[in-house]
Amino acid sequence: MVPALLTTLGVTAFAEESQPAGELITIESDQQAADNTTGVVTASGNVRLVHADRGVVATGRQAQYFTKEDRIVLSGDVDVVQEDGNALRADRVVYWLGEDRVQATPLAGEQVFSRWLLKNQETPSANP
Repeated sequence: MVPALLTTLGVTAFAEESQPAGELITIESDQQAADNTTGVVTASGNVRLVHADRGVVATGRQAQYFTKEDRIVLSGDVDVVQEDGNALRADRVVYWLGEDRVQATPLAGEQVFSRWLLKNQETPSANP
């Protein structure tokens, strides 16, 4: 039932052993639901999202994938960690997959936390 519904939404469900084309995002949660009318897949309760191709693991209370907009919204104590050590903590994180763009917002009166490992840039030599 769920694989058929997800396929209708444009999301391909497959066995773990298969090799999908494109990028793989895995979501584990207490509950998951898909709405064929809106094209929204919702995961709630102890959500763990893994975007292996980009080395990203995110956790939160809820995640929604908007298939028509290719957008993921994570909410509720969101933590995002990249394999290179970069990290982001907020109440809500919106990730536009096609644009590789992220927006993080805190609860009222709080702040967003981020930690970035800056790559060493080659600096031009002072002596020619």
